[in-house]
Parts: sequence; C-alpha cells; structure tokens
Amino acid sequence: MLFEDRRDGGRRLAALLARYRDEHPVVLGLPRGGVPVAAEVARALGAPLDVVVARKLGAPGMPEYGIGAIAEGGAVFVSAGAARELSIRPEEVSAIAERESAELLRRVRLYRGDRPFPEVRDRTVILVDDGVATGGTARAAIRAVREREPRKLVLATPVVAFQTAMSLLTEVDDLVYVDAPEDFIAVGVWYRRFGQTSDEEVVECLAEARRGAAGSAGSVPEARPEAGSDPHEREVSVAVGRLFLPATLGVQPGARGVVLFAHGSGSSRKSPRNRFVAEVLRRRGLATVLMDLLTPEEEMSPGGLRFDVALLAERLLSARRWLAAQPVLSGLRAGYFGASTGAAAALLAAAEAPDRCQAVVSRGGRPDLAGDAALGAVRAPVLLVVGGRDEPVEALNRRALELLPGEKRLVVVPAATHLFEEPGALETVAELAAGWFERWLLAPAQEGARP
Repeated sequence: MLFEDRRDGGRRLAALLARYRDEHPVVLGLPRGGVPVAAEVARALGAPLDVVVARKLGAPGMPEYGIGAIAEGGAVFVSAGAARELSIRPEEVSAIAERESAELLRRVRLYRGDRPFPEVRDRTVILVDDGVATGGTARAAIRAVREREPRKLVLATPVVAFQTAMSLLTEVDDLVYVDAPEDFIAVGVWYRRFGQTSDEEVVECLAEARRGAAGSAGSVPEARPEAGSDPHEREVSVAVGRLFLPATLGVQPGARGVVLFAHGSGSSRKSPRNRFVAEVLRRRGLATVLMDLLTPEEEMSPGGLRFDVALLAERLLSARRWLAAQPVLSGLRAGYFGASTGAAAALLAAAEAPDRCQAVVSRGGRPDLAGDAALGAVRAPVLLVVGGRDEPVEALNRRALELLPGEKRLVVVPAATHLFEEPGALETVAELAAGWFERWLLAPAQEGARP
C-alpha cells in the first residue's frame, strides 16, 4: 500500500474509523506529521481536532537514536531493550527527558496557546500518527492520554510495522491501520510525498478545524497540497569515460551541500533504502545524487565487476568531477554515502582525491575492501554505521576505525541487521547521516578547503 501524502493516508484511515462516528470521539494528532492525517479523520467523523505533544528521547552521545519518548503531562516511555544494550542508567534518562521537556513545552504553547488539554474523560479518543515504526512516541502519547481516563482509546495510523502492531495491541482498546507490512523499512517509504510537516502547517490544521467546527459541525476545508513536498528530482546522465551512466539528481531550493550515493553490489540507484535516506538529507538542505556505477551488462558480468572497488571509486570520482561542472552545484561542499561495497568505493575515492570530499558516511559498509593503505589516507571525517546483529561487519568496521587517521565515529544501532530492515532502524541511519553531513558540509568551510 502506497499513500500519495499524509492527507491521502488520513482519508483512507478515516474510512476504517467510520464506526466510531456515533461515539462523538475526540481526535488527537501527534505533531508534527500526524496532524495532517488526523485533520482528515476529524473532518470525516465530524469530530474536534487537537494534539497530544510527544518528543523523542535520544541516546547519550547519539541523539539521533531514539531510546524512548516523553509526552505532555510528564508521561515517559523508555525502551528497556535499548537502555540495556546501551547501558544507559536511569539518571541519564531523567537528564535527557529534562532537556527535551523545554522543547516539548514550547510546542505545546505554540500549538495550543492558552487552551487547556481537551476534556477526554469518559470519551472515546482516537490518537492519530502518520506512521508507527518502533512505537516509542506512540506509547508515551498513549500513557499521557490514559492518565486523563478516556472511556476508550483508539490508536490509528495509515501504516505500522507488523511486529510493532502486535506489541501495541495490549496497550490500546483498538488499533486501526490501513497496512501493517512485515518489510516495513521506514514510515516515509510508504508515502509518495513525505515532506517534513512544519509548525506552521500544524497550527493551520488546528485553526482550520476550529473554524470548521464553528461553521459546520467539525468539517475541515478541502485538502490542500502538503507543505514541504519532495524536492524536484530529475534523471540525468553522468559522463564516465566513454560511458554515460544514469543518475537521479535531487536538488532542494537553497541546497548548501551535496551527497553522492554509492550503492552496494546487487543494488541500484533505485534502492528504496538509499532513496529514503536521500529524501531525509534533502529535507535537511542537502542535494543528492543517486547513481548507477555500473551498466546493466557490467552488473551481470561473471568477472565480478560488482566487487571491483577500484573501478567503482574511479566512477564515483568521475561523478564528483561532473558535479563540479554543474552551475547549481559547483560551489557546494560534497560528501559520499556508501552502503556495503559502495562504502569501500566511497572511502577509496575520498583517499584518492581528498580535496573533493568533505565527509563520508558508511551504512553496513565493507571498509576493509578499500584496503589498509586507502583507509590510512582518508582525511575526510568518516561515520561508520553498523547493525548490532551484523557481527562480522561490525568487527570489520571496528578494525577500519583504528586505521582511519582523521575525525571518525562508529555507531552500532542495537538489534539492527545488515539491511536495517527492523522498524526504526533505517530512520536512525538517516538521522545519523543527516547530522554528520550537516556538521561537515553545511558548516563554514575550513580555510583553504576546496568545494
């Protein structure tokens, strides 16, 4: 099941919730992305719309990795598994929650102003999000609402990871969803347009709902295009020697850095995992280039070109030179994002042309294939991300970390396997990558560094 955008997901979800119309429910959206979905549900049911504000809790030292969430009213959820695997002490969790509470309160004031939390005691409450991966934020919100003693609590979402859905069944009175795929990957994969929802859009959704309630029993104006839809992408051809290789170029207006993707063997520029990461990067002000480094014939070659790291690195460097010739991208600092064997190609390219690369991120990579000499010559800051259940690759990355001479970091995502297919795992990778590239590509260039 693929949704056009959050409004489309909300309309499909509302059809499944029609049985609750006669119970005169209160609809609560989880900001930010859950609010456009909830607005459609509220409109269809003729119900009032409001929010319950929750905030992710990031792990110490790597805030991109969620270990739990807090919600208004003081409700806290912490993943026991994540806390145990990362050896996080309760006092550390309390300190993180205290820091995040300031942003939580800011959002409550922004979205609700002086209005109190809606009266939900002895009423049916439908709690809506745009998608549920691990369920941490949803659980915190569920606890916040439960404390206000609703008669019935329904959790509703267009898409939820199957195993998460099973674990949530005991925490709500009803769980309603359009799809619960086992191969979840990440929420954004299930939407054609999944741009970031802004604070302004949340406020406008709530204002529209209140205006509609005053005029026509809770209706909301017809759907309008979502703010922050995906940036324009276009197919291009990159000259590599005598070849022209296909690539997908995505440039957000005002992009201040660019990331070239090097996919792993057996994959392509259309890999849903790399495309998801690219979408997150573009929302954070980075242009992206997803490129096929081999022709279809070369991919099928019995000579093993898919593992020819030197050839892949050479073509990645050709793409970097092509970027430098594009007027809209020529002045931007550049980085490489590599997966599996593509990570080795990215590191080798960074070593061979250090002035052309300002940062590297490896997802489940094989840095060992670049060779010890190349690893020792990399000057760009390198982030290595591996799954906690991908033990052989983790060992290879730990050895590579010792050989890399410059700024470097290894992050192990607990419970994730090689492809990061577990709920929330790929989202963690995307946030880690975005944070790394923001730090090294969007910050002012070091004196003497070439773009």
